[in-house]
Amino acid sequence: MYILSLNCKLVYKTLKTIIMHMSAKLKIILLFVGLVSLISAKLPLQDKFKNLKVLPKDISEDQLFKIMDNFNHSLGVSCEFCHAKKAGTEDLDFPSDDKPEKEIARKMYTMTAAINNKYFNFTQSKDAPQAITCFTCHKGEPRPVADSIPQAPGKN
Repeated sequence: MYILSLNCKLVYKTLKTIIMHMSAKLKIILLFVGLVSLISAKLPLQDKFKNLKVLPKDISEDQLFKIMDNFNHSLGVSCEFCHAKKAGTEDLDFPSDDKPEKEIARKMYTMTAAINNKYFNFTQSKDAPQAITCFTCHKGEPRPVADSIPQAPGKN
């Protein structure tokens, strides 16, 4: 315990020395960055992402980006495929539902989740591996690849 206390004191003294030698402008910038970080960390997550209808409202930024990157890779598309641009700009309007592809993506995401939960989630875990993904049928194409879609028995 004494070593831990000693280390804390050493860190405190080091930080104090560094701060003392900083310019006033740098101190103000660091204070501002710290305040912005603190405020953004306190914001409710549902305010962070708008119009989430299928994904959890409390999804982390990392989780959301991982899912979106998976869509991009699995369908061989970029964000513009599902997300409309803001009027008069090149910026994407992520909450907008103007493009029908976005609603199709929601339905497909719900479908694959239902298939995985019903047929492949043997432990009923939230973290069960996904046996069926977008790539299963899309294979890097915007539309499902015809020969990857299973046919009903006797229908060839």
